[in-house]
Amino acid sequence: MKRLLPFLIILISTYSCNNKTKAEVIVESDGDTELKELFAIMQGSFNSEIQSKVDSSYYNISLHMYPIWEDKGHFLYVEQALSSRQNKPYLQRIYEVTRNSDNTFSSAVYKLNADSLWIGKWKDPKAFDSITIKEIALKEGCDVILSRVSKNHFSGKTGDTTCVSTMRGASFARSEVEILEDKIMSWDRGFDAEGNYVWGAEKGAYIFNKLD
Repeated sequence: MKRLLPFLIILISTYSCNNKTKAEVIVESDGDTELKELFAIMQGSFNSEIQSKVDSSYYNISLHMYPIWEDKGHFLYVEQALSSRQNKPYLQRIYEVTRNSDNTFSSAVYKLNADSLWIGKWKDPKAFDSITIKEIALKEGCDVILSRVSKNHFSGKTGDTTCVSTMRGASFARSEVEILEDKIMSWDRGFDAEGNYVWGAEKGAYIFNKLD
C-alpha cells in the first residue's frame, strides 16, 4: 500500500567530463577531498522509476539536486516531485553539506520562503544569488549524519527522535540513507510520540537511480 511520498534528505550523481566523473574532477582540487567527494556525488537528477515498475507500492519520484552559492560553501537546492507532475513539486529544500568530525559529515536541511518562486530553479542555480542564508530557516534536528564507507559510498541517518514532524499524527521523522556512486537508498518514516509507525514506506528504502 502506498502511504506517503518520501522526504528525501540527500541524493547522488556523477557527470562525465574529459573521461572523468564530476566527482573525480572536484576532489582533485585542494581542500577536504572526502567532503568534496560526498558533495559531488550528491549532485544531479534522479528518479525511482525502476523500483516503481518492480513494486507498485513505490511511486516514481523525480529528484533534482544542484549546487548554489558556490563561493559560500557546499549548498544544494533540492526539488522533489512525482515524475508525472514535476511542475508541482511536493518538496523544496536547501541542504548544506559540511564535515562534522574526523569521521563523519552532516547534511543540514533548510526551508525556503515562498516555495512557488523557486519551482524549476534547479535549471538556473544562479537564481539563488538573489537571496542569502539569512532568508532560509534551518530545520533543527533533521540533519543527516553520514560516515564514509569507501570511495563514493556513504551511509548515515538522522537522530532517532530529533527531527520534529506533525504530519499525519506523527511526532518525529526518521531517515536512514545510503549513498552510492550510481544510486541512493533512503528510508523516510514518521512515528508518533509512543514510537509507533504512522507514515512512510513500509517495506524499506526508496531507490533513486542517477540519470546523468
